[in-house]
Amino acid sequence: MKSIISGFLVAFSLYSAIPVPQVNWEKKTMRWALSFLPLVGLVVGGAEWLWFTFCVHFGASGVLYAVLAALLPLAVSGGIHLDGLCDTCDALCSFGDREKRLMILKDSHVGAFGPLWVMAFLLAETACFAQAYDTPGYLPVVLIGFALSRALGALKIVTMQCAKDTGLAHLFAENSDKKAVAATLVLEILACLIVLGLALCALPYGLRLVTLCAAFIGVWYLLHHRMCMRMFGGNTGDLTGFFISTTELLCIAAAAFGGLTL
Repeated sequence: MKSIISGFLVAFSLYSAIPVPQVNWEKKTMRWALSFLPLVGLVVGGAEWLWFTFCVHFGASGVLYAVLAALLPLAVSGGIHLDGLCDTCDALCSFGDREKRLMILKDSHVGAFGPLWVMAFLLAETACFAQAYDTPGYLPVVLIGFALSRALGALKIVTMQCAKDTGLAHLFAENSDKKAVAATLVLEILACLIVLGLALCALPYGLRLVTLCAAFIGVWYLLHHRMCMRMFGGNTGDLTGFFISTTELLCIAAAAFGGLTL
């Protein structure tokens, strides 16, 4: 039980900006940490739901809702996944060899392309949130998507080989109980899909949207895996952050475009 509580604290201390008691990072405290990463997503989803409810109650404009909704995940997570998106875009736009791309991921300096793609990402999120606010029937896809993206990202860390023997991804992979954590994450992924199905089954095309969204995310999961292996030689923390961020955007876009059918 102590290792489980420690894993919870490690997950929230790294992957969120929420103040929690600090524990030493060692094998016994990190063993279950990745199992709790989806809970950070649930906190983000809960914050999004409260913000949506507040805006609807007070008749806020779609622009106000969308801008702050796009910034909420950044505020709750501390920007760690968006940092991975920025670094990965820099590396992919370098057109260098594998070693150069890995060096760019490791470099603490930001290049020209990363911020441009982050701005494009936030603009796309804002546009999708604005549409979802006008047609909110499929908003549960957004709320659950924050947990689903993190569960899939954590699964990558414990199932993929690491591109290097340093960094956060390697640290968590080496100190996790990989089989047990992977099994837990698979159950969490299935739970997310079941909850989505139950939440949307009464809506027109609700189950079709869940199925289509799951299919797109599954394809993206495989494409990301191929990209990591071919271009970087494995997974890293930045590549995982890139995957989590883009999967979040896929879920928000699914809710936005799905709402057009209502």
